[in-house]
Amino acid sequence: MARKPLPVVPPMTDEQVAAFFARLAERITPRCELDFETPLDLLIGCVLSAQATDRSVNDVTGGLWQECRSPADYLALGQKELEGIIRPIGLQVNKARAVVGICRELLERFDGCVPVNREGLESLPGVGRKTANVVLNVAFQQPVIAVDTHVFRVANRTGLVRAPTPEKTERQLMARVPDDHLLHAHHYLILHGRYTCVARKPACAACPVNDVCQFTEKAL
Repeated sequence: MARKPLPVVPPMTDEQVAAFFARLAERITPRCELDFETPLDLLIGCVLSAQATDRSVNDVTGGLWQECRSPADYLALGQKELEGIIRPIGLQVNKARAVVGICRELLERFDGCVPVNREGLESLPGVGRKTANVVLNVAFQQPVIAVDTHVFRVANRTGLVRAPTPEKTERQLMARVPDDHLLHAHHYLILHGRYTCVARKPACAACPVNDVCQFTEKAL
């Protein structure tokens, strides 16, 4: 499906960008809405979350993680059994295959540990740049930005960046976000996009960054 054209908005000034993140930081508690305890939990949760809500994934992993606490546990469970457990979130065949492949690779190549670098993460089955960045940021506290649909929309709609792809959006954000907000920028943008700057009817009248946002079709 073709991506909708980007909104044509003026770019924010550096001062506006600083105000944008300072205000979001005052109002948003940076958090991952996927439940997890370990880097492996988070990695598996991210893979399972494709085309599914965080809440639905949490419903599934709550039971799954009573059985699976290590890569070896997933391999012992097996793909067919895993498919049955994750069926409620959809795409269970592909997701189960990816999870089993990931766990096999972790045991064979990484001593059973989740890699702490993008290259290692992206070498795993079903792990792309966005998932790698989520794990690096949330599990390992690295100042990177994972660009999902919310981050892409908010960044381009507000004038933070103008970029036609998630990867270009990420690179422009990395250059624009103030250093003191870079670690949590990923969550500020996701949560702002999920609950305020929503896709169809953004809550512009209640938005804390309304005056610095450059969106030209604000619903006031």
